[in-house]
Amino acid sequence: MREDAKTPQRHAERMAKKQKIMQERIARARNSQGVLLVLTGPGKGKSSSAFGMAARALGHDMKVGVVQFIKGAFKTGEERFFRAQPLVDYHVMGEGYTWDTQDRERDVAAAEAAWAEARRMLRDPDYKLVVLDELNIALRYEYLDLDAVLDDLQDRPEMQHVVVTGRYAPKPLIELADTVTEMKVVKHAFKDLGVKAQKGIEL
Repeated sequence: MREDAKTPQRHAERMAKKQKIMQERIARARNSQGVLLVLTGPGKGKSSSAFGMAARALGHDMKVGVVQFIKGAFKTGEERFFRAQPLVDYHVMGEGYTWDTQDRERDVAAAEAAWAEARRMLRDPDYKLVVLDELNIALRYEYLDLDAVLDDLQDRPEMQHVVVTGRYAPKPLIELADTVTEMKVVKHAFKDLGVKAQKGIEL
């Protein structure tokens, strides 16, 4: 780094240029629409981010729908918290991790029941944000028809936001999405240190 880069004057000049660029971008962003977000990748934080957006939506008095695929064998802090919120419609539809159930027919039936609940929300404009937690896993194992899922997501109300989480997001879903974030693992307490799932962090 050049020596003058740290001076107050140089810093102010750089921030002024950045401010101008950001103001121009904000001025060009005039559209309002429902946004489809996909949070994928092997790193921690996909569901946590989705529930953070659910909390943000509640701060604006928006009705939130949550459908959890795959998960369901254990209680979580987010379920306990969000079920207590009057503007949240919360459904845990899975039967646990796929390696625990070991029964494809049951997993398919659970995923189809979960998608029926999700479809109901995706057709109702009163739901301003819909969280489809671990949907990507159900799609990876082909528990659901991908084309039908994409059609339902595309046909949702114009101003409805949707957040889809889970590893292995399929390419067609990524292409349909407006915002896609891939979580990367740098270090993980469970995998690297043998620390079991902790309340308030994973549970």
